[in-house]
Amino acid sequence: MMKQIINGRILTPQGWLEGGSVVVEGNKIVAVLDSEIQVKDAEIIDAKGADVVPGGIEMHVHGGGGRDFMEGTEEAFRVAVDAHLQYGTTAIYPTLSSSTMPMIEAAVETCEKLMAEPDSPIMGLHLEGPYFNMKQAGAQIPEWIKAPDAAEYEPLLEKAKCLKRWDEAPELEGSVDFIKACRKHGVLPSIAHTRATYEDVEAAYNAGMTHATHFYNAMPVVYKSREFKTAGTVESIFTLKDMTVEMIADGIHVPPVMLRMIYQIKGVDKTALITDALSCTASRIDGAFDPRVIIEDGVCKLSDRSALAGSIATMDRLVRTCVQQAGIPMEDACRMASETPAKIMGIYDRKGSIEKGKDADIIMFDGKQELKFVMQMGRIVRSDL
Repeated sequence: MMKQIINGRILTPQGWLEGGSVVVEGNKIVAVLDSEIQVKDAEIIDAKGADVVPGGIEMHVHGGGGRDFMEGTEEAFRVAVDAHLQYGTTAIYPTLSSSTMPMIEAAVETCEKLMAEPDSPIMGLHLEGPYFNMKQAGAQIPEWIKAPDAAEYEPLLEKAKCLKRWDEAPELEGSVDFIKACRKHGVLPSIAHTRATYEDVEAAYNAGMTHATHFYNAMPVVYKSREFKTAGTVESIFTLKDMTVEMIADGIHVPPVMLRMIYQIKGVDKTALITDALSCTASRIDGAFDPRVIIEDGVCKLSDRSALAGSIATMDRLVRTCVQQAGIPMEDACRMASETPAKIMGIYDRKGSIEKGKDADIIMFDGKQELKFVMQMGRIVRSDL
């Protein structure tokens, strides 16, 4: 049966549409109309004045609902994905922190199985590590961090068709070869947990590393070498205008004034919002999958308080933080949560905007940026209208 969403402010690629409607049939958007005249036989969904926007696309998330994707099991994946669906994430890239090869292989098997299911919200697998700079390990498990190993990554890239993104520190020996191998197999290489210099960043970018992981976190800013200043990884990334970034918009990992600065410098088209959420997100469980992690001050930390370890944020909180704390317009906050990640990950042909022919992934916020409705592939997951 067709569904028609009326009485809302609809975010389209051209901007806000007032007095229009969205028609959904099955798992697709079949029309975006400039009127609210009822379509014959359509079930009416009254948005009650809410903002009707594309569903959130989460390109960096470790778990939720008490489960972590590092577990590698079907149950863990389903629980975590369903937890984030309730908060506006309609497409998701499960993320593994630095892991052993058997753990990665188990997650690959599960991911590929679930991706094959009809209308799956899982878009692919994201590996955050293990090829990182030990000095910027943060909450990564140090015993598993190492330099790129072609004998390890080449076979995995060859067989893991679900692998869509792999994060790495570009100052490591063998980095350029790793980046080129990722690109050869259609995998997005991203800079992370690094102390890369401008020369390292530029070389990586030229090799195909076009994205920066949790920007400002686990990477240095400008520093002094004796009496001279040296550009940090952050400034180096800023200078490459076409390099995209993602920011943990919980207002803690990156303070609101810095969220706004990134938005102003990089722009909507080059900035994506991520949660970097851990298993304790959207859960009654107090602890994290990693026993070294504690929850304090609304964020995950290492128990020695030496570093932040991930967030407990959900997609709706990212949008709310950007609007209410960083002063970013609602339209741009929603685009950074949907359109931009869709373009970065190469799925904008079917997701990331409300347009005829796109997947019916739609969420709604009230005037206080509180989430009121979630539709994933035409299925109503949540409705508080």
